Amino acid sequence: MSSNVVPLETFIGLPDHARLLGLDLGTKTIGLALSDVERQIATPLETIRRVKFSLDAVALLKIADKHAVAGLIIGLPLNMDGTEGPRVQSTRAFVRNLVPLTSLPIAFWDERLSTMAVTRTLLDADASRAKRAAVVDKMAAAYILQGALDRLMRMPASPDDAA
Repeated sequence: MSSNVVPLETFIGLPDHARLLGLDLGTKTIGLALSDVERQIATPLETIRRVKFSLDAVALLKIADKHAVAGLIIGLPLNMDGTEGPRVQSTRAFVRNLVPLTSLPIAFWDERLSTMAVTRTLLDADASRAKRAAVVDKMAAAYILQGALDRLMRMPASPDDAA
C-alpha cells in the first residue's frame, strides 16, 4: 500500500510521550480515541460525522495535529471467519486515500466484535438508546486502540529483550 502503512511492531520505535489515535471507521461516522502519552490507556475522544473523504480527512488530521499524535491505529472490520468483506475494502480504500495526505504511520487492528462489546457494556450500564448512539463509535475506537496498546505493551522493545 505505502511506506507509512506499517505493522503494529513499528510503533514500538515511536518517540516517547507521543500519543496514538484510534479510529473506528463507519459508513456514517468515524469514532476517535486517544492514548495517553505513556501509550497505556485509550480514552474515547469524539465522533466525526462523515461527509465526504476530503472533509473527513481534513477533520481527522486536524485532530491528530492538535493532540500531537504520532501514529494512527485503524480498526479493520474482518468477518468473523477472518476473511475480508466489503467493509474491509472500504477501510483499505480510506487508508489508501489518506496515505498521501500524512506522514503518520498507520497500522490496522482487528476490530471484530468491538462494537458489540461496547454496546453490551453500555447496555449493562443501563445507557439509553440515545446515549448509546451518541457514544458507541468513539467507545469502539477506544476498544480498538486499547487492544493495540495492550499488544504493544507485551511486545519486546528490541530483539535483545525477547531473548
